[in-house]
Amino acid sequence: MPLASSTSLVIRYLAAHRQNQDMAIQDRITSAPDEAVIFGEEFRRDRRVVPATGSLDWDDVRVFLAVARHGSLRAAGRALGLSQPTIGRRLAAFEATFGGPTLFDRLPEGLRLNAAGEALLPAAEQLENSALALERRRAAASPALCGTVRVSVGEWAASFLARYLAGTSGAGLPSGITLELVETQQTANLARREADLALRHHPPENGDLYVTKAGVFACAVYRQSGAESAAWVTYTEEQAHYPTARWVQERLRQAGGTVALRASNMPMQLAAIRAGAGRGVLPCFIGDADALLERITPPVPEIAAEYWIIVHRDLRRAVCVRAVIDWIRRLFDERQHELAGTTPRPAKPQAAE
Repeated sequence: MPLASSTSLVIRYLAAHRQNQDMAIQDRITSAPDEAVIFGEEFRRDRRVVPATGSLDWDDVRVFLAVARHGSLRAAGRALGLSQPTIGRRLAAFEATFGGPTLFDRLPEGLRLNAAGEALLPAAEQLENSALALERRRAAASPALCGTVRVSVGEWAASFLARYLAGTSGAGLPSGITLELVETQQTANLARREADLALRHHPPENGDLYVTKAGVFACAVYRQSGAESAAWVTYTEEQAHYPTARWVQERLRQAGGTVALRASNMPMQLAAIRAGAGRGVLPCFIGDADALLERITPPVPEIAAEYWIIVHRDLRRAVCVRAVIDWIRRLFDERQHELAGTTPRPAKPQAAE
């Protein structure tokens, strides 16, 4: 049965950290427009409106930790989805809770924890861990089969899930679930709820996580149909450690040749290969489905990519997360021949005599 049309897909490309969407903060705070970094008298004036005897607010602790981790009000605001002035006010409130001494040295390059701030950091992180554990257990206890499920993915997994979101022959995602794909080079921190689950090439080595193998992406060398270019399209020097990049480099070492393009992601490489710029390694589920491309090698076993479903154990049985995990498993099962590169390609039409 095709996926229900009301299921929506949100794809976000993030460089390092997802925006925290904790509505408990945003519901209580009206975000002001972004302003210059708050230093000196303006920051001190903001602090004076906060009573020194105020009770501790968990949202202020989150702000303290974000500033400590990111080193500036602006970066912490981006991480939490709040404006820079709001971050400054909530940091002032947190400092006032402890009698008013500043917890950061304000340097030209940003904010750095001082000795007073360093002393509070372990307790703040312990509070964060406890609060996040409660949040995960609350989410797991909810019986509602609706809401957003955020999945941490790399570029191949992102392309696979997005490509077949509406194309499964079996039952799809429930109509109340919005799938959000967050593409990053590193797996999101599932303990901090940066994502609800992950579909990644490398399983983590530690953490309170449930990990199960989803399947394997076969890949092969493709070029534009009929093109004769022997040049290669591959990853950048900074990504030379990728298995596919190492494999291409070994081919260049053994047989010689040139590199026409180095590109940092697969969509750019695909565009260049389709345009006839050269040959390159692509997942079979992408290359075999493109009528403009021809495969010039069998699937290459040594660079096949195993993919794993990863979820925090507290969220493993949450009904929405469970529904997405089951859907991913069905998708890998239904598309196993395409993933393995064993689906017969349609014959190209012969030119008229």
